[in-house]
Amino acid sequence: MVFKKIKFILVTFIFLNLPLLGKTQDIPSSFADLAEKLIPSVVNISTTQTVTTSRNPFPFQFPPGSPFEDMFKEFGTPETRKASALGSGFIIDSKGTVVTNNHVIQGAEDILVRVNGDKEYKAKIIGADPFSDIAVLQMETKDKFIPVKFGNSDKSRIGDWVIAIGNPFGLGGTVTSGIISARNRSIGLSRYEDYIQTDASINQGNSGGPLFNMDGDVIGINTAILGQSGSIGIGFAIPSNSAKKVIDQLIEFGETKRGWLGVRIQFVTKEIADVEKLDKPRGALVASVAENSPSDKAGILAGDIILEFNGESINKMNELPLIVAQTDVGKTVNVKIWRNKKEITKKITLGRLETSEDFKIVQQPEKTQTSEIEGLKITVRRLTKEDIQNRNLPTSTTGVVITKIENDSPINYLNIDNIIVEAQKRKIKTIGDLQNTVKTALRSSDKTILIVIYNNQNQRRYIGVKLQ
Repeated sequence: MVFKKIKFILVTFIFLNLPLLGKTQDIPSSFADLAEKLIPSVVNISTTQTVTTSRNPFPFQFPPGSPFEDMFKEFGTPETRKASALGSGFIIDSKGTVVTNNHVIQGAEDILVRVNGDKEYKAKIIGADPFSDIAVLQMETKDKFIPVKFGNSDKSRIGDWVIAIGNPFGLGGTVTSGIISARNRSIGLSRYEDYIQTDASINQGNSGGPLFNMDGDVIGINTAILGQSGSIGIGFAIPSNSAKKVIDQLIEFGETKRGWLGVRIQFVTKEIADVEKLDKPRGALVASVAENSPSDKAGILAGDIILEFNGESINKMNELPLIVAQTDVGKTVNVKIWRNKKEITKKITLGRLETSEDFKIVQQPEKTQTSEIEGLKITVRRLTKEDIQNRNLPTSTTGVVITKIENDSPINYLNIDNIIVEAQKRKIKTIGDLQNTVKTALRSSDKTILIVIYNNQNQRRYIGVKLQ
């Protein structure tokens, strides 16, 4: 009888502590086996492109803003040179298909992919999408490769262990570990954002590399960092579930096919919710409706508040573009809206974003000629009217847009698409203005320059730079 009681107590103790035991086993004692298995599938990517600079033919420099600067700038001699960039990627099939970030290969003329720190292969672009910052490459070889598979990022939870593998600062095959710090982050870098935040160390060169769960499945594509001199424990990855649909379309069509409503939207504030007699601030307020767009044809009006799309509640404005983009083109969906203090439903047949005027406007700036600013080791293009309109900047804004930043740039902590509007307290109106100001600063004794930028959240910032 005593034996039976002891047996019952032991069985009960084990049963009650099974969850605790399971959690203890989830804490990895080492990542070595997992890293050894995954490293052969993670690649280093190097690209080259030609940039054009203008050489001053005179043995002197006009001061920035001088009327002679514009008068004689046509005498400058254009010079071209090769610029290089580094990034990461991962192999998704045995034929050598590679996934990376669009910004890693954007503008590239030559792409080299190094596998397992050993063999190098030339690669071509199958498709690239600037909106999601995803690109798909194909290595030009008949060799067979070890692929990784995608996991379900929706099942990833805050606190889960993850590892990142990539090519930070050109140091290939680097493994870092951490946890998922947050989900559903939006940081203003791209049109469609639903980032996984992680404290696994991510630095320049990690872009395009994979974020793995403990099953060795890709749950994210490492894309962005916060921090001026590298990782400070805040990195961002595109969730695999969002990325997978884009990747599949790029492989099948060479381009994306996103759903399109044809509305411009804004946040519903507490004041707007009070005026509209909405129970709380939620949904997406329609600021304007594009003529002949799917929303226009369905009877959506400016001032409507979209509360639900295809059965999914819209709690915040920035949820709507992501949900719409992931919906099939041509699909008819129910959209619940709040109008005149009551809820009504409209049926909308989605169009395709890539054939809309919205897409064409965003694409235009990419064709603008770029030039290198040697002293800052960045590549820029002129700020256009479309940039000002899309970014909602003051109409009088002038400046240049950063399109590329070298790893050893003195401002490598800035981001692509930051806008330089002033240098040495003078407005930047042309690329030549910035080139001349930097050259003047390089000849000074302290070799410093004060620049003013708009970051990607349209915040104005003053930055002191020590030129190299």
